This record gives sequence, C-alpha cells and structure tokens, in this order.
Amino acid sequence: MLFSMWLPIFGLGIVFVGICVLVGRELDSRFLLLLAALGALTTILRLATLRAYGRSGPITDFEALKRWERRYAIGNYVSAILLALLNIVAISAHYPLLHLITVSLVFSFGAGIVSRTSVRPHICVTSLLLATLPTIGALALHAREVHPTPLHAELFLIEALIVAMITALSLQTVAYLYRSAVEHHTARHDMTKLARTDALTGLSNRLLLRELFQTHAATAVRTKNQVALHFLDLDGFKAINDCYGHPAGDALLEQVARRLEGMVRSDDVVSRLGGDEFVVLQVGVQDESEAELLARRIIREISKPYVVDDVSMSISVSVGIATAPKLGIELERLLACADAALYRAKAGGKARALFCVDADAAMADMAA
Repeated sequence: MLFSMWLPIFGLGIVFVGICVLVGRELDSRFLLLLAALGALTTILRLATLRAYGRSGPITDFEALKRWERRYAIGNYVSAILLALLNIVAISAHYPLLHLITVSLVFSFGAGIVSRTSVRPHICVTSLLLATLPTIGALALHAREVHPTPLHAELFLIEALIVAMITALSLQTVAYLYRSAVEHHTARHDMTKLARTDALTGLSNRLLLRELFQTHAATAVRTKNQVALHFLDLDGFKAINDCYGHPAGDALLEQVARRLEGMVRSDDVVSRLGGDEFVVLQVGVQDESEAELLARRIIREISKPYVVDDVSMSISVSVGIATAPKLGIELERLLACADAALYRAKAGGKARALFCVDADAAMADMAA
C-alpha cells in the first residue's frame, strides 16, 4: 500500500517545486530556489524508490521489508521538512496569497499521508508533525510582529489555531483508520484461518491439506523422495460418543489431535477430515519402512488411555498408508487408496497399519 501511491508523490513534488521557483524568483530568494532543487531531487528519489520496490518482486523477508519501509519513511520525512521550510519563508515574507497556497499545500500533504500511510502510524504522525508544527510556530511568531494591517495578529493566531486543530483532527483520523485497518485485516486473517482449519481441533482441514500436499508432492518428485499419506480412523470412538456423549467425544478428539501433533516432525502435516478420521502427511520419506515405523508409533500412542472429566477412556486406531508419487500425485486418489487399505486393516482386527496394494488401488479406481 505504501509503495503504490506514486501519483500523489509526483503531484505534490511538481506543485512544491513550481511554487518555490515562482516565489523564489519573485522574492529573489536563493533559499527558495535551493528548496526547489531539493524538492525535485527528493521527488525523483522517492519515485525511484517506489519503482525499485515494484521491480524487486514479492518480498517475504521481514528485515528486508523493514528496510524498504525505512526508505519510504525517510522520503516522507524529508518532504515534510521541505514543506515546513517553505511555509516558514512564506509566512515571514508576509505575502497573504502565498500563505494561502503554502498552508493549503500543508493541508494537502497531511490529507495525503493520512489516507496513504495510516497503516504505519509512526510514519504518518511523524511526517504530519514535521510539516505542521513549524508552520504553526511560524504563524504564531508572525502574529507578534507589529503590522498596520487591521486584525493582523488576531488573524494569524486564528490561522495558527486552524492548522493546529486540523492537525489534531488528522491525528484522530490516523488512530481511527489504523484501528479499522487492524480490525479488517484481523477479521480477514481469522476468516481465512477458519476456512483452512478444523474448528474443533485447530488442525488443517481438507482444503489446507490439499494445498500442503501439492507443495510436498512437487518437492518429493523433484528430490526423488516420497510422501506417505497415513489415513487414520479411530477404533471404538462411536462407543465413547454413545456412552459418554458428544462433548466427551469432542474432548477426546482434541486430545488425539494433540498427540498426533506431538508425534510428527515440523514439516509433516496433521489434518482432520471430519468425524474420527485424521490424515498425517509424512514428508521426506526415503523408504517405506520409515512410514511403517511412524504408523506403528501412531497406533501405540493413540491407543494409550485418555482421561476426560476424570473418566478413563480407551480407543485404538487403524491406519491405511499410500505413498506419492508411487501411487500418483493426486490427493483424492491417494486418500481413496489409503482408505481401501484402512478398510482391510479394520477388517483384519483393527489397531493395524497396512500399505495400499494393487488390489486396494484397483478398488479405489473403480469407486472413482
């Protein structure tokens, strides 16, 4: 957002340089001509910064983003200081029409940075105060000068008060816009998270599982490794629900989720598809024996007793395993293959782990 507003920066720079050159010639002020040159250079550098950021591509490193933000902030601060210096010179010259233009330029600058940079309040507030406080001070000091114009002191004090009030209102607006932006992005983040995670356990759901599987499957093909998909179904869970009720069943599912998360590596994925069905994606598998070891560990850990509301409960788990890219790199087919192996495991006595074989894959393809 900070680096997309090139037009206001260009427009303000052109107006600032034009005013400095025009008035500098009229008042024969070398200082104003120097401000014009500095304003032109600052505008060019700020636009170059925006262009360089746009050409750098997506930036995900946090420290790099902070460095770009500092570069943007410095450009804002320099522009604000130059604008304040212009106002100090204009006000001391006692040129009413010039005052009107330069003070209006301060208002335009303030409105622009409030609308553009309120998401970064420290940049916005600092830039605003650098432009307005010297202007307010210059107006107040000029009011003390003796001048034959009627109501000279009163009008300049009123103008100083107007700039001060608008500055205060702008600061309130920054606070409001920042809170609104935070609430908006937080809501979007929460909605995105809800759409990609299981509400009960906090594990990834089928949508996020699909996204992560595609990434890991592509990596497996590139590195000539495998991804093992473990399809889990709890044995005896229905009896828990029937005997103790759904709240107890939900509490048990949460404990199962935590145990699964504690068993896998950071790159592995634990997902809940719904009910008492879970999936574990084991990545970086070089041999199927690694998948078998994990499946046996899952059975052993999940089969340990649970305590829900001071009541000890016991379940077991059956596991069907399918590997990619051996059985393809389509998640739905792998799920179907692993489900077929899971069905055999349950039929053979439960609390077992079986790999998908050709007959399972054929059954999955027929079902599809």
